[in-house]
Amino acid sequence: KARLGKCYYQLGLFRDAEQQFKSSIKQQENIVTVLELGKVYHKLDQPLTSLELYTDASGRNPKDHHLLLGIARIHDQLNDPTNAVAFYTKVLELDASNIEAIACIGSSYFHNDQPEIALRTYRRLLQMGVGSTELWNNLGLSCFHASQYDMALSCFERALSKADDKTSADVWYNVGHIALGIGDVNLAYQAFKISCSLDPNHAETFNNLAILELRKG
Repeated sequence: KARLGKCYYQLGLFRDAEQQFKSSIKQQENIVTVLELGKVYHKLDQPLTSLELYTDASGRNPKDHHLLLGIARIHDQLNDPTNAVAFYTKVLELDASNIEAIACIGSSYFHNDQPEIALRTYRRLLQMGVGSTELWNNLGLSCFHASQYDMALSCFERALSKADDKTSADVWYNVGHIALGIGDVNLAYQAFKISCSLDPNHAETFNNLAILELRKG
């Protein structure tokens, strides 16, 4: 029944998938099936139902970090960062090398004006072998806000070396912000121009370019 539920899910028949997953869980509870049912509720735009499902299952399976991770994601989507970080921390207590939990906690520190702690968190990901464009980009931003300007530019260079067409625009957009922060308007202008050329739909970049053009007169 769980496999049938997956088939319905792939076909977009979410109510049929819900019935199959519920029937499967009633016969024998399986964490994977519970997670799949939670995804169905997510597609049906019922995050609170999904949250309740995961919470009940987690109470019966307190040592399973997958359910805690699902709960943390839902709190994130509901714009509840306090509870999200609390559950991501619980995930790390059970699985200390969970990349998603570490990255989300680092992001939370950064947005709470604690770039030094965010920097330490992101460096841990580097030590674990993660070297994506997004990680180097976040490292660069954390270095900049921690007043480590030379390290910030080096991080963005690494980010650009690993970036593809989809992510390069965001990296150049952030380079433009760094340039404005250190007072180099010409570099900022060039960075925003490159970002626009890579992604003609990057609204934030066009907004910043317009402000620079206005300042030029």
